[in-house]
Amino acid sequence: MMEVKEKQFTADLEAAMQSVQTDQQERLFSYTEKINQAPLYRFLEKAGELTFPRTFWSSADEDFQMAGAGHAVELSVEASKNRYQQVEADWNALLKNAVISNPYHMSGTGVVAMGGFSFDPLKPRTKLWENFPSNHFSVPNYILTHTNGNYYLTINRLLLPREEYETVREELQTYRHTLLDSAVYQDNNHVLRVLSKREIAPEQWKETIKKATNVMKNTAIDKIVLAREVRLRFHQSANVPDILKRLVDTQSNSYVFAYEMGEDCFLGATPERLVKVKGEDVLSTCLAGTAPRGKTMEEDETIANHLFEDPKNREEHDYVVQMIRSTMEAYCTDVTVPDEPAVHQYKTLQHLYTPVRAKLQKNHHIFSIISGLHPTPALGGTPREDALAFIRDNELLDRGWYGAPIGWVDSNKHGEFAVALRSALIQQDEASLFAGCGIVEDSIPESEYEETKIKLMPMLSVLGVD
Repeated sequence: MMEVKEKQFTADLEAAMQSVQTDQQERLFSYTEKINQAPLYRFLEKAGELTFPRTFWSSADEDFQMAGAGHAVELSVEASKNRYQQVEADWNALLKNAVISNPYHMSGTGVVAMGGFSFDPLKPRTKLWENFPSNHFSVPNYILTHTNGNYYLTINRLLLPREEYETVREELQTYRHTLLDSAVYQDNNHVLRVLSKREIAPEQWKETIKKATNVMKNTAIDKIVLAREVRLRFHQSANVPDILKRLVDTQSNSYVFAYEMGEDCFLGATPERLVKVKGEDVLSTCLAGTAPRGKTMEEDETIANHLFEDPKNREEHDYVVQMIRSTMEAYCTDVTVPDEPAVHQYKTLQHLYTPVRAKLQKNHHIFSIISGLHPTPALGGTPREDALAFIRDNELLDRGWYGAPIGWVDSNKHGEFAVALRSALIQQDEASLFAGCGIVEDSIPESEYEETKIKLMPMLSVLGVD
């Protein structure tokens, strides 16, 4: 740390600790500095060596990445009702008392809470997801942010009244030096070899599809989304930084995320943004309707045209667009929606895509919009509550955080959440992968099964399955 920055840091820390001791009340101290280029994956590797829980976010459409180490503050609400409102209230209370030194105000600097929610808080949690509560957010102790070609380090520390200034300062400086180790990250030492791949009850899953189609023929339910699980076992424990690097390198136009709790890490590369807020500007996107990529440009274009013109996919897409529009109108002004979707292409898949833009009303927050959007018809079905009830009672899988909102929010009134798709729960030398599809009245179980195989491909390939 340069001398000028060192003086600023020590002065800010000392002032913060004096206020804590004067008030005899704990307070979050947050300090952000601009630094030279630093390797994010090496940062995550060092955080793992220090046994810090790790978090990661890489944006789909801009030069923006965050790597987090540790939990300076944790926000978690076990109640199934009003969980979004309670997280928002806890977040606002944390910021109100925080001492923030951040002259940059860039996204992902200052106080940043990273985390997510479970798909359905009413679904009993199984052993698979025992480390992940209904919702959990953490303010990392150290955040390395890469945005617009620049690098920033934010240090967050909950200061307690009886702590000694010199002890805290030395602790923060020691960890800072260790985490910003400038050594080059070596990602060629962690190639995974898959010892076994097991599909969890695929035939029962197909039978559940038949049950869902029969229910839809006799009720007002139009669509039910059903997901399934594939379990892998590796020859050694999976290396989280390596998986994230491979996802970033291979899954362009996707949000790459990771959230570590205990010895488990939930990570993935999802194409689907739920909502982005920057000040009063709000953006949500509908990504519903799926087809594979072609092997040639001509085949690719033919498949894209068929997807665009297919009545089933267009109807499924429009369900989601109208739901997003109505949610935005409840919390925002100036809502704008294109007349028809475009086709967005990713490495192995292509989707119908519609952006929805708006202005956030002053009395609302990003968590307000999340509460209205989740789950979209693309993840739950329509009508929402009836489809959720069917999933809760009949789906074999405990989705945990799969298909749910995951993202971040900061003290600059910026934030972004994605839908946790194309994801895996890494548990040392094992992993559970998840994929689902929308079931309608005329769905064919075998065709839906094949669609989930396509959706599983990106994560399977990164984890060593051809």
